[in-house]
Amino acid sequence: MTTATAGKKNPKYKWEVLALLWVAYLLNQADRQVFNVVLPLIREDLGLSDVAIGSIATVFNLFYALLVPIGGLVGDRFSRKWIVTGSILFWSVATMFTGLCNGFVMLVLMRSVATGGGEAFFGPANYSLLAQYHDKTRAFAMSVHQTAYYIGIIISGYAAGYIGQLWGWRSAFYIFGAIGVVHGIVMAVRLKDKKEPAAVAAAEAAEPKPRLMEGFRMVFTTPTALILTVCFAGLIFVLTGYLTWMPTYLYENFGMDLAGAGFHSMFYTHLFAFVGVLLAGRLSDKLGSLHPAWRMAMQGFGLLAAVPFIVLMGNSATLWVIYIGFAGFGFARAFFDANTYTVLYDVIPPRYHSSASGVMIMTGFAIGALAPLVLGMVKQAAGLSFGISMLAVVWLVCGVVMLLGAKYFYMRDYNKIRHE
Repeated sequence: MTTATAGKKNPKYKWEVLALLWVAYLLNQADRQVFNVVLPLIREDLGLSDVAIGSIATVFNLFYALLVPIGGLVGDRFSRKWIVTGSILFWSVATMFTGLCNGFVMLVLMRSVATGGGEAFFGPANYSLLAQYHDKTRAFAMSVHQTAYYIGIIISGYAAGYIGQLWGWRSAFYIFGAIGVVHGIVMAVRLKDKKEPAAVAAAEAAEPKPRLMEGFRMVFTTPTALILTVCFAGLIFVLTGYLTWMPTYLYENFGMDLAGAGFHSMFYTHLFAFVGVLLAGRLSDKLGSLHPAWRMAMQGFGLLAAVPFIVLMGNSATLWVIYIGFAGFGFARAFFDANTYTVLYDVIPPRYHSSASGVMIMTGFAIGALAPLVLGMVKQAAGLSFGISMLAVVWLVCGVVMLLGAKYFYMRDYNKIRHE
């Protein structure tokens, strides 16, 4: 079967594409979490300070955010199959080399620059390729794809810690990197670019290739896309603050050991997010077929529904109540996750999908990178409980803005694309 005919002659191939990209995304998230899990071992072995360790993570996020728009542009101009495949091979090799680092500078180069740079090219092309193969099943496919994020964090949290304790922190990077290289080779053989019909391909070929600033122009001049991007930044800010500080919160406030705090702070949230995103994906495809603006409204309702659970997480003195907060927080946020790229692609022309994704991701992670610092400052001034509760305000505002966007802008932008 040729690349050009893969989708036509085998309608089930789009599910193989989903499976290939699902594993790649799982490895992407697992790779990020490995560093967080083995941080104490790295700090002790290399004699690094907490500030040095924290700055490595900050540089990773900022470098990633800086390069994502370029990754999005490349995804709109060249083969998305080879961009995705090349990215996973590049960051997996960089992950393996992270195990060879012997100091701060090498960690910054391998972890922040090489690994972050490789991952920056993956996201936009990954989502765009998946969206090309899934039209009527797009929200459901995106939802299934999102489960890789949840499972990747849970798996790597346990596996990396176990490997690190058994064979040392370097082995964790060697093993996770090697698995990524193997999957990259599988993708090189099995993954295919989606070929558009001849008339569509000819029309696209006649148009000039997208330029870097066009992705920014499309996002910031399309009200729905702009609102989504700003609220996506709010989403990432809260999630980054949660991922960074919640293990510490359980460790300091409830006397858990580090392993227990790491597990309990992540497991309930991502388990219920897994369930929620599959439900939200199915519901989004059904409601979206009746009225597309429901997709964005679902995102707004999801953020608002999470607000009381965030407050619960930061203010309860009883562990099982906090676990309920984790579960509700994870389940509600899944309604945002399930619709993010479907909403964006509904209001952005297909030729700019990858570029627009890059702009949105860049904005989200550039702002989200500030969350650990902000919560750290709040922790010193007013306590971590107050800082966690403060995150609820961010989602309250974003939830209201999303509902207003769904009501006043979504259909106008949606119909504009279909009449071009």
